[in-house]
Amino acid sequence: MVTTVAVMVTSAFLRGIRYDSVSGLLGAALLLGILNAFVRPILLLLGAPLILFTLGLFILVVNGLMLLWVPTFVRSFHVDSFGSAFWGAIVIGLISWMLSAFFRGGDGRVHVLTHHTQIKRVQGRVVDSGEGKPR
Repeated sequence: MVTTVAVMVTSAFLRGIRYDSVSGLLGAALLLGILNAFVRPILLLLGAPLILFTLGLFILVVNGLMLLWVPTFVRSFHVDSFGSAFWGAIVIGLISWMLSAFFRGGDGRVHVLTHHTQIKRVQGRVVDSGEGKPR
């Protein structure tokens, strides 16, 4: 959902990125998430020397490539050029980062909020080793 909102906001601000339908937006966001989860780590591993040489700036190129490949599979999503994909990936990354801050706890993990109406009491014996007691 965060990626979908980020792609939608990015397409509103950048001329080179657009979608024809809501299904195209959802498909693009889903595919972008899949590419980022499975293909991006492989590209980062293969591009490690370039990433080190450019002090991490090559990661922006990899992110742009991920966004540039999405229209190949999602026909109703359009990215005009690598420049649009490059800047779009930066904007999507920033928006995703800001939106994710609302859903994450202070420890960086995503917490699922639950509501329990009652606490269950457990019946049983307490096993005490006897350590710490004077004899």
